Amino acid sequence: MPTREENDLMTRMGPGNPGGEMMRRFWLPALLVTELPEADCPPVRVRLLGEDLIAFRATDGRVGLLGDHCSHRGASLFFGRNEENGLRCVYHGWKFDVSGHCVDMPNEPAESSFKERIRHLSYPCVEKAGVVWVYMGPADRQPPMLDLEWMRLPDGHSHVSKTYENCNWLQAMEGGIDTSHSSFLHSRAPIVASDADDYRARTRNPRLEVLETPYGFTYAGIRHLTDEGKNYVRAYQFVLPFHQMRAEGPSTRSNPQIDGHMWMPIDDEHTWVFNWAYRRDLGAIPDQDWLDQEHRMGRGPQDLLPGFRLKQSLENDYFIDRELQRSGVNYSGVPGINSQDYAVQEGMGPIYDRTKEHLGSSDLAIITARLMLLKSIRAVQEGRDPIGPFSDPASVRPAEMVLPEDVRWQEAMQSELLAKA
Repeated sequence: MPTREENDLMTRMGPGNPGGEMMRRFWLPALLVTELPEADCPPVRVRLLGEDLIAFRATDGRVGLLGDHCSHRGASLFFGRNEENGLRCVYHGWKFDVSGHCVDMPNEPAESSFKERIRHLSYPCVEKAGVVWVYMGPADRQPPMLDLEWMRLPDGHSHVSKTYENCNWLQAMEGGIDTSHSSFLHSRAPIVASDADDYRARTRNPRLEVLETPYGFTYAGIRHLTDEGKNYVRAYQFVLPFHQMRAEGPSTRSNPQIDGHMWMPIDDEHTWVFNWAYRRDLGAIPDQDWLDQEHRMGRGPQDLLPGFRLKQSLENDYFIDRELQRSGVNYSGVPGINSQDYAVQEGMGPIYDRTKEHLGSSDLAIITARLMLLKSIRAVQEGRDPIGPFSDPASVRPAEMVLPEDVRWQEAMQSELLAKA
């Protein structure tokens, strides 16, 4: 288990904290492109890594991400006028472009050059795959933009959503890379032998294997199907510091899907969870199919309050149904896979004290992630690059397969773990 100091290193993400300085060395998901639907639309509040920011789409279509408080007297730029390729503070009219230059200062004399000496806080942004990405680190250490398979598909062939989670990013991320919990938290009855979810229900004690890579690691949950003499193998990809890729269904199933998450720290106690998906054959996913899937997960538009917050929450016990729980129809009694995850992750409190844990062999992926995160944090502290940002995992994808028990998954799944796009 980590020490208290190590727990703080991995969970404290605000400016000046070692963990936050490490995180700033990556391209980060800031908001959905759909939150800035058109040029000169209303600006949007954004909070990332403990910083309050304002996003806006300029007249020429570019996205800017500026510090919330005007460089003049600190008024919030959220109330600003988005006009003529700049965001104008309504307090005294100072106007800033997407790069933070003050391009107009109408309350100063016309001959004044004062505006040329003002540079407002701004961060570079890139739009890709339905997400506005931001780099918040040193300009001279900026890594290439990530190019995962789902990010380079045509419109309609991948989808992305986001939800707000009321806890620290690490316990949310660790829930995502914990393969054994799916055999319990998300299980249901009756068991159907041909269904991949029920492979996980039939064998609840997977053996984990982790292969470290330059960008993070590949990890496999291996479940022995004793009645068949085979292994059900679910191989994931983890890309530092917060990207998870997982397969949904063996490659033999019709139209299996690949999906995953990105866990973006808002601050020490709140997280944006970006959810994405695409088909293994790279085909289009109709919008309604995606919306139906999001609803089944418990995070469709009808399941959300303003601010991308789930209607199911700690305040209403996530709509838990104790009768369903007792009957086994729903192991947790909480409807919706997404809400089941939030119930256990948010239920740990804002930041869980990991010095109280007792980890087992099924926690190998979590242990590896922590060790790599700590290694990355310490590398940045020492003036070096963290693990990941200059090692592009563009050629990898996750996979699931049922294999003879004497076959090594690393060889048998090699081609399935390679991206096709």
